[in-house]
Amino acid sequence: MSTTSEVSHSDLSGLPTHGTAKITNVEHLASYNWIEAPVATIAVPGGPPLWSPAKHPKQVKKDSGHVYIAQNAARHPESPMEPLFRALFIEHPDFNIRETDLVSDRNNIRKLLAFVDPATSRNSHEAFTIRAEFVEGTVIFCREEAKVQEFIGPNEFRGFGHEFEKSYTKPSVSESTGHHRIISYGFCDLRFLIRYETDGYVDDRGAPADKDQEGDMTDLLRSLSLNEDRPHGAGGAASSKLTIWKTGIKVPLTSTLEIKTRVAHKSLSIDEVAPQLWVSQTPKLVRAYHNKGVFDPPRVEDVTALVKQWEGRKGEALQKLGALIHKIIEVLKEYSSATIRFVPDDRKLIISREETRNLLPRDLYCEWANTMPSDSKQHNAGEPCATGATVSGVVPCGNICAEIHRNQSERT
Repeated sequence: MSTTSEVSHSDLSGLPTHGTAKITNVEHLASYNWIEAPVATIAVPGGPPLWSPAKHPKQVKKDSGHVYIAQNAARHPESPMEPLFRALFIEHPDFNIRETDLVSDRNNIRKLLAFVDPATSRNSHEAFTIRAEFVEGTVIFCREEAKVQEFIGPNEFRGFGHEFEKSYTKPSVSESTGHHRIISYGFCDLRFLIRYETDGYVDDRGAPADKDQEGDMTDLLRSLSLNEDRPHGAGGAASSKLTIWKTGIKVPLTSTLEIKTRVAHKSLSIDEVAPQLWVSQTPKLVRAYHNKGVFDPPRVEDVTALVKQWEGRKGEALQKLGALIHKIIEVLKEYSSATIRFVPDDRKLIISREETRNLLPRDLYCEWANTMPSDSKQHNAGEPCATGATVSGVVPCGNICAEIHRNQSERT
């Protein structure tokens, strides 16, 4: 049995294509915020920061101190993908995960797109690794980074992006360190579930709320005690080390935005940011320009049409991206667990079978049993399945959960 599969850049043209290379049927499903706390803690649904720009030019200090590169891995290294699934099943207890072909962070899709079309990323020649797992018809991609956080020293210069966000947005949830969202959509005959971080949102009325309303909302959210309303079942499984609080506001996808900062004499083209906006279907963009850290009043642009035009121009590359993901899924069906590595010198992806630990806590694997046809008995929320895990809702049990756990455990 093969333990390695390779896909070179030259192989891409020969891969079979599938469906249309356009994103369709986009749906926002869930969201959460990481909370600054002694233990790994998220708030569901949380809420993105509210866009609150200055009306006049403003000096912003340069970035410094602690910053996250991959916050999910930094805060919850045992299972960086777990918060995605916990938030999803809290907001949609009956979600049919078996209808999803691929679960991934936006970052992984962007890296694969850069392999297909290097022009879509300035980091296209950097090596990368993705951990992958096949679970009952669904492939899970887990982002892997050499560093998940870093400290910017006082004598280093890394730009103004982080401090700009702090200065031009107001938190929706106190003690939040990042807002993550989960959406689903169709692409190349596959159903994707994508997680990504969002910089902020604009008020539904098309402008930031006035100061009093902003204060009222912030005060309301801060008054919600983190000692109340802790969810159980899918949100607080006994096997999880993740603490989850039900608090926040639900913000529609149409209100979300991405913030980019750039020195004034270097304009930021839509082609530079479109790949990121496309994967997450983020509709609004702030291009903030500065001169030595002094920012002119920026504006919010609705770039939906521009990203759609980019999608049309990149049709050939996106078709290859879909073909590549189909190929990876086929390999994962055989390997079950694998590491996907990009080797820049050889311009190839190497997919290696791995005997790695599972990407999820064991109770979450029972969610794939929720819609499996079975003549076996069912068990209710709070009751143990055949493996002793607790699952949410009423699910077919019998030997099904046990079989799923056995399939996942045989690799470890």
